[in-house]
Amino acid sequence: MRILILGGDGYLGWPTAMQLAMAGHEVTVVDNYLRRRIADETDSAALIVAPDLVERARIFATVTGKEIEVTIGDCADRTLLSNVFLHFRPEAVVHYAEQPSGPYSMSGYDAARLTIENNLATTFNLVWAVLEHAPDCHIVKLGSMGEYGTPNIDIEEGWIDVEHKGRTQRFLYPRQAASLYHTTKIFDTDLLWFYVRTHGLRVTDLMQGPVYGVTTPEAELDPGLRPNFHYDDIFGTVVNRFVVQAVAGLPLTVYGAGGQTRGYLNLIDTLQCVDLDVRIEALANPRKEAEEHYYNPAHTGLLDLGLQPHLMTEEVLVDMVRLVQEHRHRIRPEIVMPRVRWNG
Repeated sequence: MRILILGGDGYLGWPTAMQLAMAGHEVTVVDNYLRRRIADETDSAALIVAPDLVERARIFATVTGKEIEVTIGDCADRTLLSNVFLHFRPEAVVHYAEQPSGPYSMSGYDAARLTIENNLATTFNLVWAVLEHAPDCHIVKLGSMGEYGTPNIDIEEGWIDVEHKGRTQRFLYPRQAASLYHTTKIFDTDLLWFYVRTHGLRVTDLMQGPVYGVTTPEAELDPGLRPNFHYDDIFGTVVNRFVVQAVAGLPLTVYGAGGQTRGYLNLIDTLQCVDLDVRIEALANPRKEAEEHYYNPAHTGLLDLGLQPHLMTEEVLVDMVRLVQEHRHRIRPEIVMPRVRWNG
């Protein structure tokens, strides 16, 4: 297939591009380096320095013989995205092209406005590029479990049946995010669902938890192919941040009482099984979130389609620790502490 990846320079976008290209698909990636620019502006450099997209694609072609076409540009620019569609005629689009940080989105007016304008404009432009130039194209949009918040009932897989005054109706499961970034993801979902209902767009909305990890099979082919690995408080996800803190001998910065339930159960116990002196430090929670809550999401859809999940085993974490240890000299302890607060 011809597959277009928006946000192809990202922590998820670049590994996705490599995997799909290795599977024999024709892949084009688009990115404007927004995440890199914000990381520079917030002093949140990645632990492992990654080449730019053009150089990454060159390295990938050298070691695999597979081509990944690169376009440097802003997906919030309708003309640019339309031109990419006209040139490439994608059969599927994977949409990662968003400002991805909850803390950044809560750091002030300028960051909030950038998050809204970039994320919603990109999704809106994607919808219209598909409608006008590739109506049969399948959109795969990266959602987030953070859209749901912490409801006191089971989180159903996408939909919920509601009975009210003797009548029933099927709705998208209600969402109540705890950051502006996650709220823009809710807007994305509603926007895409509107165009699915109105124009029959084909969309898969993937609701996933925070991602962790340092490498992928394709990235093992050359150090220049590794994904962007952030460990700071702005872009670093909790598992990545904890692994770096463990390697650096820093206490694990648990927010509040540590009762928040996500996809990372027993992380601290697992880290203590690694040969490191891991300590825990409870911080006043900088985020406005429930620390004790019910959490039971349904998750059968992808398994039914054949997904073979890679579980967070001790072996996986040990491999992460080993790779982080190679870059230990680049760890800056001051950027793992929370610099953005929205808990009042």
